[in-house]
Amino acid sequence: MPASAGESLESLIQRSAARLDRAGLHFGHGTDNALDEAHWLVLHAIGLPVEEPVADYALALTADEIAAAEALIERRVGERRPAAYLTGSAWFAGLEFFVDERCLVPRSPIAELIVDGFSAWLDPAGVDAVLDLCTGGGCIAIACAHAFPAARVDAVDLSPAALEVARINIQRYALDGRVSALQGDLFAPVAGRRYRLIVSNPPYVDAADLAAMPAEYRREPQLGLAAGDDGLEIAARILREARAHLADDGILCVEVGNSAAALEARFPELPFLWLEFASGDGGVFVLSAAELDAAGFAAPARADGFPRPNHPEEPR
Repeated sequence: MPASAGESLESLIQRSAARLDRAGLHFGHGTDNALDEAHWLVLHAIGLPVEEPVADYALALTADEIAAAEALIERRVGERRPAAYLTGSAWFAGLEFFVDERCLVPRSPIAELIVDGFSAWLDPAGVDAVLDLCTGGGCIAIACAHAFPAARVDAVDLSPAALEVARINIQRYALDGRVSALQGDLFAPVAGRRYRLIVSNPPYVDAADLAAMPAEYRREPQLGLAAGDDGLEIAARILREARAHLADDGILCVEVGNSAAALEARFPELPFLWLEFASGDGGVFVLSAAELDAAGFAAPARADGFPRPNHPEEPR
């Protein structure tokens, strides 16, 4: 890809897309095709805003601009690193976030629900507390803070490194007073707290799928992906423990991806509502507190007065 001063922006994007296509890369971290990825990387390399429409694709580029774009494209090919890690940015629910290898690249279809304020189940104005489990870089938590301006949001993750990224994003959006990044194992850091909305995009990749993942996914922290042999290790724990932290009129929303069928088979008593998205993605369910109660997942008080999780697979 030799640099040639005066080449148009459109030509460079097309040439870069052809290079990405020939390399046999996997796309799935913000784009799903070589042309969109080339567009993203080229604009970033030459210093044009990626999120805004291009004013002039006929723009003649300097040799330095072309060389910078070519170098970034070659890194994408040679390193098999997701474009978001190369640019240090990703978009979720209409917001830009800092990302690096300490956290997953945000791509959950839950973004559509957040933008809509979960309005099929909740009055956004009445949501005062939200819990984001397995927050990673904090994208879901911060997007929820924008969707529910009256809400306190707790963002929990097991990984201290991921929470470093989350705190960068919390500060970027000046949400230090409303969004708290908490380190710990699922509900452990929020003992005694209840929420109108509990939302999670936890690890849900089973062992077979993890072993077959393209190189780009192996660049992400495996702690954020792997969930045991059947992909249910974390989701099952969330179901067992959520009711103790869910308001009586609250909802639980969890993404489990390809593990959806296995989850239904594990918990046939639960009336999972599987959602459809404009993006075509799936594997996201919603359950209300009342539905968890009816299925035996209530959290009755212990002798000491504190609630404890209870579900049909555990001794009562």
